Amino acid sequence: MIKYRTMDISDYEQVYKLWLSCAGMGLNNLDDSKEGIQKFLSRNPDTCFVAQDDRKIVGVIIAGNDGRRGYIYHTAVDHECRHQGIATRLVNEAMEALRSLGINKTALVVFSKNTDGNAFWEKNGFTSRKDLVYRNKTITEMVRIDT
Repeated sequence: MIKYRTMDISDYEQVYKLWLSCAGMGLNNLDDSKEGIQKFLSRNPDTCFVAQDDRKIVGVIIAGNDGRRGYIYHTAVDHECRHQGIATRLVNEAMEALRSLGINKTALVVFSKNTDGNAFWEKNGFTSRKDLVYRNKTITEMVRIDT
């Protein structure tokens, strides 16, 4: 039986291993380090969730907000546990947590080559904006880890 709960930093090793197992997941050594995730969890203690079976963490969603908009990062489900509604339940948990904080809209970024991820998000009602250009600037040098 799968149990859903808020993520704690003690989950980090299992969560990071799960992220590495998912093709198309973009990770970097600063934001996704244990220290980076600890900082994120400290700012967003009620909006990040894991799904756990009897043995291990099989799903995760990292979500937070800036007081105006919610953001979803690094949603992943173990390959052996997919198509059981785990990711959808994690999204619903995060969206409800954000809603309870007064957040009315949520955004996320998916690599264009991540066809499974894009199909999942579209199936769950997330639309693609054609009128926006996503821009990014690195402030601190980091190493990107693409899986």
